[in-house]
Amino acid sequence: MSSSPSKEAQPSYVKLAMRNMVRKGGTSVKHFVLTTVGLLALFVGLAYLTR
Repeated sequence: MSSSPSKEAQPSYVKLAMRNMVRKGGTSVKHFVLTTVGLLALFVGLAYLTR
């Protein structure tokens, strides 16, 4: 039970990530779009090669 107050004192990783994403703004959106496009290209390429 003593670990529960320490968890509440420290912000969660999700909250830190959201705060960081808001602070960096367009950079995070650009990286997200590039990652999404890259993954889609990878999956389409693999589907084409293994058909």
